[in-house]
Amino acid sequence: MHESPHITEAESEVMKLLWQKEPMSASEIISELTQQMQWSDQTVKTFLNRLHKKKAIRFEKSGRNYLYYPLVSHDEYLKAENRSFLNRVYKGAVGMLCAKFLEEETLSEKDIEELQQILENKKKS
Repeated sequence: MHESPHITEAESEVMKLLWQKEPMSASEIISELTQQMQWSDQTVKTFLNRLHKKKAIRFEKSGRNYLYYPLVSHDEYLKAENRSFLNRVYKGAVGMLCAKFLEEETLSEKDIEELQQILENKKKS
């Protein structure tokens, strides 16, 4: 499995648009994000360039437009973010994260049964 590029929180705003709808033209992305985030055109173009350099997106020239596509799936992004969070906050200790989470959260009987099932399956594999 290839290593997912690190996508910053700001850059993830561009990715969220592309995960919802691909391809999108540069002008569509710019118009969405200048409204949503109050960013300038130049800011959005900077993020598009950075994401392209990181190989998180690709583009095709279509007439006078550039059409952008995501190269990183939303799922890959979430996995990388989770790993990064886990390493930063819990030094990679999944058990500790789960224990802390379970202590804090209110769980229904159904939640507990589902978690037990997941743990049973983990034990077997």
